[in-house]
Amino acid sequence: MKWLKNVGPGVLVTAAFIGPGTVTVCTLAGVNFQYALLWALLLSIFACLILQEMSARLGIITQKGLSECIREEIKNPILKILALILIFSAIVVGNAAYQAGNITGAVLGISALAPSLLIEVGEYNVNFWSLIIGAVAFLLLAMGSYKILERIFIGLVGLMSLSFLITAILVQPDIGKLLKGIFIPSAGSAGILTVMALIGTTVVPYNLFLHASLVGEKWKNPGDLTIARKELAVAIILGGMVSMAVVISSAAPGLANVSTASDLAVGLEPLFGRYATVFIALGLLAAGITSSITAPLAAAYVVGGCLGWKGGLNSLKFKAVWAAIIISGVIFSSLRFQPVQIIHFAQVANGILLPLIAIFLFWIVNKESVLGKFRNTLKQNILGVLIISITIFLGARSIYTVWKSI
Repeated sequence: MKWLKNVGPGVLVTAAFIGPGTVTVCTLAGVNFQYALLWALLLSIFACLILQEMSARLGIITQKGLSECIREEIKNPILKILALILIFSAIVVGNAAYQAGNITGAVLGISALAPSLLIEVGEYNVNFWSLIIGAVAFLLLAMGSYKILERIFIGLVGLMSLSFLITAILVQPDIGKLLKGIFIPSAGSAGILTVMALIGTTVVPYNLFLHASLVGEKWKNPGDLTIARKELAVAIILGGMVSMAVVISSAAPGLANVSTASDLAVGLEPLFGRYATVFIALGLLAAGITSSITAPLAAAYVVGGCLGWKGGLNSLKFKAVWAAIIISGVIFSSLRFQPVQIIHFAQVANGILLPLIAIFLFWIVNKESVLGKFRNTLKQNILGVLIISITIFLGARSIYTVWKSI
């Protein structure tokens, strides 16, 4: 029971990546490649554990956020400005894309239960449901006391996750092909963007900033690092299992196209039958709203740390940043793109941004002036270099794939 009282930041990290993006991208991976890309999820879980542990360690030991540590440790003023602009741009642009995916995912859920409502604004049509979801996220963050609603949403996401885990067993997957997909990497050029999306939906760059800030608020002593690591490991491994279950559930029905919540629901039909669409709709709605809260919050922490703002959550400038991210998400969500395309693009963008943020984190956690005896060990450095190298290689491959298709 003592351990349960310490559940918090790690669960929020997992709740942030088990959003509409995870359900959509993992469904696309299962539909298009069956079990062949499960290895990418295994890699993602491993990378997430290593990088988020570094982030948690940094937050607990320094009691500061990642962007704040970077700002303080780069002494050369020109390099400091360049680094902060790079991080600022990457996170704000990345979170705007991610927020569009979150809001679009929630709208995708609503659209399965209610008709689409479009409002004409000049030459453009704005989706009324995007405005509603954006407004809900805005109000929850503005109130500050959204814990009860957050627990309800996380409970719904948890129920959806459990449903996929049960369905993955009910569909009786081919164990041989399943093990091959998990342990033998393979992806043609057509699959590399999906690989990056799978990594981007699990190792979310903004979570590295959010986690460092949240653990510093929850735990104050170096001795708390042990419980933080245990909580993080359990949360991420369970989240990774859910992602794999979505792929397995989606590989079985033999879908040819995914564009609506009803298509996403096919994977859950073995468990829920004709009620699968209603269930996935509620799950997407809850997942979209929970992620719509964390993404703007993380962006505000990053900008505040980069610019050295004081006042925290109650600062007007802090609130202005998360409000801007929500508004940008609503705008991008309302553009005339297919919902699944927006969500998929957001995850690919995350995967490409990941190496950049991981390099800054890796540099900081190796500085004795920051972490002292808690800086990276040789083993942690070897694992960190391996993860960063793989993500750089995959990111370069995905950019090359996109370039060739233009």
